[in-house]
Amino acid sequence: MNAAVILIVGIVILALGYVFYGGWLSKQWGIDPSRTTPAHELEDGMDYCPAKAPVLMGHHFSSIAGAGPINGPIQAAVFGWVPVLLWVLIGGIFFGGVHDFGALFASVRNDGQSIGTVVESSIGKKAKRLFLIFSYLTLILVVAAFASIVANTFKATYLESGAVDVAKSAANATTAIISLLFIVLAIFFGFFVYRRNAPLGVSTLIGVVAIAVIMWLGIKWHPIYLSYQTWMIICGIYILVASVTPVWILLQPRDYLSSFLLYAMMLLALIGVVGAHPSLDMPAFTGFVDTVAPTGSSLGYMFPALFVTIACGAISGFHSLVGSGTTAKQLNNEKDAQPIAYGGMLIECVLALVSLCAVAYVWERYKTGEVVTPTVVFATGLSEMLGKVFGAGAVNVTYTLMVLAVSVFCLTSLDTATRLARYMFQEFWLKPGEKVSDPTVTGARKVLCNPYVSTAITVVLGIALGMTGYAKIWPLFGAANQLLAGLGLLAVAAWLGKMGRNNKMFIFPMIFMQSLHEEKGAFLFRIEYKGSLDERKKSEFVKKTASLLEEKSERMLINSISDYEIEIRIVESKKGGYLPFLRLYTMEDERFVYRKESIAASIAPVNAALIMQIAGDYLKENAQVLDPFCGVGTMLIERKYFRSADPLY
Repeated sequence: MNAAVILIVGIVILALGYVFYGGWLSKQWGIDPSRTTPAHELEDGMDYCPAKAPVLMGHHFSSIAGAGPINGPIQAAVFGWVPVLLWVLIGGIFFGGVHDFGALFASVRNDGQSIGTVVESSIGKKAKRLFLIFSYLTLILVVAAFASIVANTFKATYLESGAVDVAKSAANATTAIISLLFIVLAIFFGFFVYRRNAPLGVSTLIGVVAIAVIMWLGIKWHPIYLSYQTWMIICGIYILVASVTPVWILLQPRDYLSSFLLYAMMLLALIGVVGAHPSLDMPAFTGFVDTVAPTGSSLGYMFPALFVTIACGAISGFHSLVGSGTTAKQLNNEKDAQPIAYGGMLIECVLALVSLCAVAYVWERYKTGEVVTPTVVFATGLSEMLGKVFGAGAVNVTYTLMVLAVSVFCLTSLDTATRLARYMFQEFWLKPGEKVSDPTVTGARKVLCNPYVSTAITVVLGIALGMTGYAKIWPLFGAANQLLAGLGLLAVAAWLGKMGRNNKMFIFPMIFMQSLHEEKGAFLFRIEYKGSLDERKKSEFVKKTASLLEEKSERMLINSISDYEIEIRIVESKKGGYLPFLRLYTMEDERFVYRKESIAASIAPVNAALIMQIAGDYLKENAQVLDPFCGVGTMLIERKYFRSADPLY
């Protein structure tokens, strides 16, 4: 199959879905262009601030995209291009678009409050608190994951001597300096547009030219080379400041300008895919179990792995938090809800299809593990396609543009996620109908609802978690994110039902998303070898043994280097044989739980009897001696039960 055909047909299907299904949803829910939105009714210049549709579209899309529509399809490509294509198209039109559009609409009709408030009005206060807790923890994972992605994109590479490897660090340093200059540009843009009333059209033209200038400058001049840990701290300071400033200073202008990076990236991607029109080297379907495992770790069974891995390209719970958080507070008119929420989701689907074409182009290198990092796969595939269209000289420039675009989206999602977490942290302490500025909010609640305090708590938790590593965070985020999507669908469906509107379009997506978390799937295992074999033979032995175990277990056992539930240790004996040892991390060992309340000692029986007599007055009533001759004379004094030691000795 030709990549250009898949991309063009996919875009046509998504466009038809927007016009017909999206338009039908607007009629069913009663979108009212004459109704005043919270952005006007509650305008405060900080969070509630009406924005023109193109500006808000830039913010909304940049916030929901992040690295999700790039990472997910590339990682899930191990199942083949057909499953990825079907889930992106069906999921985007009938799952994600409905979810995003519904969340934004429900929030707008509830004073721009989060989905938690919608849950409270439709289900109850306890449900609201549970939803806010789960959402807040999910947002902490988002902050941690995206901060880690940004820091990895910016970090320098070091030699064994500790010096910076300038050659290997140049690309990351370029991305870092362009991203920093981009933030400065956004601040100037916001100041002149919102405080000096500069025409949006003229300002946009100047802003786009300025983006090109700072990209050229960043390629030529990139003096900042810092470590991963340093960039994580800088990211923390940035989001601490950015998420409490008025939206017109940074959030709106930065996201609006970043949308033009998206448009440029999407246009170049279309030119690259259509111009190079490569054939898809990757198989249409590889099977119901991931046997490719380019990273060395299998995704396991296609259900639920495919539907959890591809989130932002089909349906993502994080989108409901963005729509009901920052977007609802800036919506100028209800008629803008469909193009921004439903349309934004479908544009993200297009980006997911582009990512699929990129991984298909470098499939041979991807499946062997030569190129596996999603951002690198994305940038490499598209830049090489563009190199075929414009010549080899275009490869480096377009590669930098692709990586920069991903970095900008991640920074946007990072800022937005922190601001959303602040909203939810504040909402948790408020009573029904109460606002942060109300005089009834006093004492500890007033401190916790303070925007600087709530933001600082979120930043510290997120950055600290991010320091533990992106690989440990992402599996948790994927599952939590899709469970959040199911909860978001449930909340909006309940609210629409209470309002007397048609909510049947939520039933199947809601049941399906919840079912993703009910299936156990395969068990993950890891093999560790201890013996005399050299590293090469050891690696071959472990791989062959793992492959046999997967085959004999009919894929109910999957080899994995992380998050494994079973550890198999094969130890070479002195006689030349092998001793297998098994450790199960999923089974709780309760044999010695009682020792948490016991005193263990190796002691002669006569001394045990003596101690019991001496200690008896200090022990609880009705306590007793357990296993006085356990092991080699180990005495256990159980504090809950005691009877006189005399009859036992």
